[in-house]
Amino acid sequence: MGERSDGPTGPPDPGSPASPTGAPACPGHLAPRPGAFARAWAKAVSGTSYLPMTQAQLEALLQRLTDRLAEALVAEPFDLRVGHQVGAELVEAHIASAEGLGRTIEVVQLRLLRDLGLVGEDIEDRLARLLATVATGYARALRDRTLDEQESIRRAAMVARAQAEQALRDSEARFRHQATHDPLTDLPNRTLFTERLAAAIDSPGRGADRVGVCFLDLDRFKVVNDSLGHQVGDRLLVSVADRLRRALGEHLVARLGGDEFVILVERTAGTDDVVKVAEAALAAVGEPALVDGHELTVSASIGIVERPVAGTTPVDLMRAADSTLHWAKAAGGARWSLFDADRNRRELARYALSAAIPGALERGEFYLDYQPLTSLRDGTVLGVEALVRWRHPVLGELRPGSFIGLAEETGLIVPLGGWVLAEACREAAGWTGPGGAAPFVSVNLAVRQVHRPGLVQEVRAVLDRTGLPPERLQLEVTESTMMSAVEEPVRALRVLADLGVRIAIDDFGTGYCNLAYLRDLPVTELKVAGEFVAGLRAPTEDPASRTDERILASLVSLAHALGLTVTAEGVETASQADRLRAIGCDAAQGWHFGRPAPPPPTTWTA
Repeated sequence: MGERSDGPTGPPDPGSPASPTGAPACPGHLAPRPGAFARAWAKAVSGTSYLPMTQAQLEALLQRLTDRLAEALVAEPFDLRVGHQVGAELVEAHIASAEGLGRTIEVVQLRLLRDLGLVGEDIEDRLARLLATVATGYARALRDRTLDEQESIRRAAMVARAQAEQALRDSEARFRHQATHDPLTDLPNRTLFTERLAAAIDSPGRGADRVGVCFLDLDRFKVVNDSLGHQVGDRLLVSVADRLRRALGEHLVARLGGDEFVILVERTAGTDDVVKVAEAALAAVGEPALVDGHELTVSASIGIVERPVAGTTPVDLMRAADSTLHWAKAAGGARWSLFDADRNRRELARYALSAAIPGALERGEFYLDYQPLTSLRDGTVLGVEALVRWRHPVLGELRPGSFIGLAEETGLIVPLGGWVLAEACREAAGWTGPGGAAPFVSVNLAVRQVHRPGLVQEVRAVLDRTGLPPERLQLEVTESTMMSAVEEPVRALRVLADLGVRIAIDDFGTGYCNLAYLRDLPVTELKVAGEFVAGLRAPTEDPASRTDERILASLVSLAHALGLTVTAEGVETASQADRLRAIGCDAAQGWHFGRPAPPPPTTWTA
């Protein structure tokens, strides 16, 4: 198409051998001409479909097919199967589009006879029939290839589906090393442990069994992470897990997360069985471990619970084990503690009481009693100490010993202490004393209150709001707070002292006493701890009593040398008061001078 043939187009040479139809018996003398036709054919089909061959390869292929077509046209007998084969080979060579077939027929029909120099009606008839078989062979081959491709696709789809299903099964299986096992240590995780624990309790026929749980937590593991990094910490956890697995292989050992592990001991014969497991676990954990060049030794704390499965639940067991673990931690760690139901009830009661403090403040359940601080010189009331009480709606009246420790542990001492300060100042602002001199009010400050950045602002605000003069407020702080190396609390107390607020050290002598250090502190009064005063109840002839008296005399003398007044706490008898007066103690506080009580309407008297 578009090319001119170099061969003759007239009648064949009369001297050439001829077929019965008058065509040449063999186109051998025209051998060079099919090369031009093959190039024309290649040009015609190029671009009709993707051909995975070079142009030269395509031309070589079509040259071979051209030769076969030429031979078939003049062969005797005339064999139409060649057309089928040519059509099939075209499809096999990926000349497999309707456009490619159309161009093939077009170029063969228009150029093949001319380029080969073949003429005659019989030749043209043969060519038409041959082209028909080419089209038929092409169509069949294309159909077969399509069917083969469909079958391949079907088989591929089946294989892909099978692979996908297998991959899904594998994924589900992996989701299940992941859902039930810890990825770091490969130990069972919380989910699997909970399932096993539930089975140990709830399975039929287990009602008469006993079960034990050891809840294990590494001591000070955070130090390893903080100092050596989490990578070392993770490898240490793997090492601990391996040692627990080896030491306790017959029992289920699981990692709950972080540095917490738990051991399930089934069908126990009693507490001793679980204690042995706990001791083996402590020994395994305590073995030195070499991690990334670091030789590490860690300890653990374990909470032990062992009981009949009847009447318990997994939640109850784990809650009890967790509480018991905290007992072991509180006792210093590197040990096991055994669950104690009575202790647990007390702990729960304490927790409930601490949780009720915020609501009690809102409902006004707290109130103040006051205990006088009396002068040993003339018996006048110098001041009063505010003591908080709780009018509990269920438990009745509670003294500070029932809830102050809880408030300090939980941090609730800050709002509670703030309320005591404000209420004491409010009530004290309305008092008078004999001759118009009203006593000061003394308020205890907890350690958390003293360390708060806003202490000075809080005290100032309370004094401004209530109108209480600063010199009529005394703040009592512990000896350890004043001796602390932290400068900020001392600085805050010094600012308050400069305002005129009295600063007293409470329970003096129970901490690390350093009288020389008191020279630089904003302190006006020492309140000597009742432990020293208690010894004065014995007769003066008693050696221990005389020793306590000499100690108190020395304290009073040194305090006076520093310009401080001394108040003795816990004075319960007249004899104690007389002996304190004799050694020069300034004031006293205790049942001998008055029990804590509500304030009088207006005037305080001795």
